Amino acid sequence: MRLRILATLLAAPLLLSGAAPTFAAQDVPAMRVADASPFTFEKVMIPMRDGARMETVVIRPKDAKGALPILFQRTPYGIPQSAPKATSPEMQALVRDGYIFVYQSMRGRFGSDGVFTLSTAVHPNDRAVDSGAVDEATDAYDSIDWLVKHLPGTNGRVGMWGISYAGLAAGISLAHPHPALKAVSPQAAWVDYWQNDDLHRNGALRLSYTADWVSSLQVDKTQNERFDYGTVDTYDWFLALGPVETLDTRYFKGSVPMLRALLDHPNHDAFYTDQNWHKTLGRTTVPTLNVAGFWDQEDPWGSWQIYARQKENDPDHLAQMVAGPWVHGGWARDSDMLGHIPLGRDAAAEFLDQIQAPFFRYWLHQKGPRPAFEAKMLQSGSNVWKTYGQWPPKGTTATDLYLHDDGSLSFKAPAAGEACRDYVSDPANPVPFRPRPISPTYPRPEWRWWEAEDQRFVDHRPDVLSYVSAPLAADLTVTGKIAATLMASTSGTDSDFVVKLIDVLPQNFEQFDAAAPLGAYTRQLNGYQWPIAMEVRRGRFLASDTNPQPLVPGKVIAWDVALRDHDHVFQKGHRIMVQVQSSWFPVIDRNPQTFVANIARAKPGDFVKATQKVCAGSRISLPIMK
Repeated sequence: MRLRILATLLAAPLLLSGAAPTFAAQDVPAMRVADASPFTFEKVMIPMRDGARMETVVIRPKDAKGALPILFQRTPYGIPQSAPKATSPEMQALVRDGYIFVYQSMRGRFGSDGVFTLSTAVHPNDRAVDSGAVDEATDAYDSIDWLVKHLPGTNGRVGMWGISYAGLAAGISLAHPHPALKAVSPQAAWVDYWQNDDLHRNGALRLSYTADWVSSLQVDKTQNERFDYGTVDTYDWFLALGPVETLDTRYFKGSVPMLRALLDHPNHDAFYTDQNWHKTLGRTTVPTLNVAGFWDQEDPWGSWQIYARQKENDPDHLAQMVAGPWVHGGWARDSDMLGHIPLGRDAAAEFLDQIQAPFFRYWLHQKGPRPAFEAKMLQSGSNVWKTYGQWPPKGTTATDLYLHDDGSLSFKAPAAGEACRDYVSDPANPVPFRPRPISPTYPRPEWRWWEAEDQRFVDHRPDVLSYVSAPLAADLTVTGKIAATLMASTSGTDSDFVVKLIDVLPQNFEQFDAAAPLGAYTRQLNGYQWPIAMEVRRGRFLASDTNPQPLVPGKVIAWDVALRDHDHVFQKGHRIMVQVQSSWFPVIDRNPQTFVANIARAKPGDFVKATQKVCAGSRISLPIMK
């Protein structure tokens, strides 16, 4: 999903989201050695329990000495069609240790049999090896079983790893682990299409990403087809689209089954809960390296939930969590920057060489020390690695930071009688989620960095409220779960509120070169409004996400907005800012601000202006580390 870091991490150059493969899966000789390649290449079709065959390639180092473990990756984005001639930087540490690399097209994609559904459901009876039901967990099991029985030169130990969809495919193998599966690293994996992975954020539809990503996987099984908007600014395109349903009725016309399913399931029903595969996890028996990015624009939720579920029954301390100031997949290729923000270190190389490689080395080669940490974070702000005995760590104090009616932000509770602030939210002029013109999700790179984008592009819009603190007198370290509570009302019967927690860099953060080339002035970091945590909450789901209810116009109620896990230092001299708005377009579909049964099928007349009020008692809860 999406960077996209594909199965072919060995290839040079990497195939990423902006360069999704255009080849079709083709038959090749059983064994082929590429000229000047240090690897051999073999293609096989692995049978599943239902008779379907999965297109699989095996890549071995020519200079292998002795039996090697298998590193196995499953992906819907296409697999290598030849042996790589060089090793990409992302793979060098693993290649040095020596593995048989196996890549497989998932069921229904490219050369694999079956139908690709995007479903992450795991059948309740799939722990029986002879079960007739099939899903991604059984396909992983059957593939591993075939590999250890039929591939020569292995030591019988298998690891799975991958980012995004490949991360899901690795993680879901834990629901039904094969005895030969000895190590798994689900990286930016996902578990819940409703909550915060790929298709929704707290039940609010991720509009532009659904159009781009879902269609790319379902329109043509032999390609990663990009949707052609025919315009440079998708903001205008989606605004002219009208209701979300028009995507299907006018453009895809049934060719994207997942889109139609989303239209038919606007609430948190069994369609979503039945796909929460991580709930099948029992006792943790397979060492697992969970990896997440604090600025992951696609799957910021799932890996944390896999880790939390595993820790409920982990007597042997096999589950580990790693996170850092990375975008989706940034730990595998982005080095010293988070968008425009410098990290001051080669964070990707450190992860690959010092965390990922030793993990697989110990569990698959049985060499080196066992990685002993429970949680390891590259803390943003300080840009220092931190190791914790558990996550969330002990030693923090939940402290409320209040939004005041004069636009200030402080740890002092509001005075009696403090007033509300208000603005008018207009669905015909929604707040953009990143600076315009807004490019399509793929292949342009802007999408990858938007969650770290300078928020000055919307500051002072009349439909965005900003609250800012005084400069901090000392560093403030926030480690753990951040949450917001808005005491707010709307004049409509439905509404959204978006909350952003922002680190405002000082005006003298860096020395600016007045002779810098054209455009450099706007890229400087002086006064940069760096978003640390951002999330949306849809009003219809405040009381229930299975049985949504209209809001009472003008009634001030609590809007709880989870802002997820973070580890960040607001440094001395910086300011803390909170922005509040009611649209985030087109990454999130527009709320018509009139309660309707299904927002995706709202009529033009349902979209109305609404007056939004943010009142006394609104606050951010920060887990402050002493």
